[in-house]
Amino acid sequence: MPYYIGVDVGGTTSTIAVGSPNHEVQFISPQFTTRSSEGPIATVEDIVQQILRYLTTRSADATEIAGVSLATPGPATRDGVLLKTPNLDPRLWNRCPIRKMLQTALVQHGCSVPVSYIGDGQAAALGEFAVRKHALAWPEIWQATLDGSRPDFDTANLESLFMVAVGTGLGGGEVRDGQVIRGQQGRAGHAGHIFLPYDAFRYPEEREFKVGNAVSTLESAVSLTALTHQLSHRLTLPQWADHPLHRVSGTMKDQAKQLRELAAQGDALASELFDDQARALGIGMLQVNYIGDYDLLVIGGGVCDLAPALRTRYLELAHAAYREHALDGFRNLEGFAFSICGDRSSVIGALRQAYES
Repeated sequence: MPYYIGVDVGGTTSTIAVGSPNHEVQFISPQFTTRSSEGPIATVEDIVQQILRYLTTRSADATEIAGVSLATPGPATRDGVLLKTPNLDPRLWNRCPIRKMLQTALVQHGCSVPVSYIGDGQAAALGEFAVRKHALAWPEIWQATLDGSRPDFDTANLESLFMVAVGTGLGGGEVRDGQVIRGQQGRAGHAGHIFLPYDAFRYPEEREFKVGNAVSTLESAVSLTALTHQLSHRLTLPQWADHPLHRVSGTMKDQAKQLRELAAQGDALASELFDDQARALGIGMLQVNYIGDYDLLVIGGGVCDLAPALRTRYLELAHAAYREHALDGFRNLEGFAFSICGDRSSVIGALRQAYES
């Protein structure tokens, strides 16, 4: 039986998805560590081993692969050559032909099909659209969404959406008229690097945080990278001098990863940080919608795993910030939702792209 493979490489973790010939999602791997600090060779090796391990469970091998698509953080060329991607060390990854490397590695195991490439933000938007429009059959997601009922937005007339994926960085992607928008050189959708206004930041020190080549961007306000910087700054402030994170070992990034759990427990600092990010994200999504005028704006990535009450608050604050800053003619947007695919949207989009390769 032919197998279709989607691969999502993130700055922190990676995932593979496998689909059947009838466009049904068969398997999504647990996230595995992206050994980015060891360079792309180690990462490609891990991806190939994940694929082969799954095929072995089906008594299959790489000769039965019918399509493969790879998604990574950008910017990158249309052919999957990375270009100083902020979330992958440029000393190891700049100008890395990651798509070609994966294809070469798979060929060595008998896979004869070419690997296609798509940016991770574009893949996330494509995955979200495909699942909402039932272009990919994924029973698991409907069982887990609103007790198996329809999604939180009427998809009957859905033709366009823009999605932001909040992870180590912040990716973005657009689907219009049912097609993912890649741009002239494959770089479309980099919403993380649009600029935010002065009042989107609580403190000047956080406003001046540089990601890529700029400060005061959406990614410098809303991402795990931003959250780590914000936490580092706020723990120096007098009001948080007795915060329990001062007594936690590990890096600041390790401590930032604990903030979801702390916020779920009502911790004031963690709640403040997520509230600030939600408001900044709402302002950023308004900038996106001024240009695109979409049917639906979607928030994806790791924030989808917030506790239910926090998810509700996060979405309400983001939408409120959107409405507060919007021109009157843009305040009536009804389509503002969390991803129904969560942090698996990019790998689902890569899988959807594999059917076209």
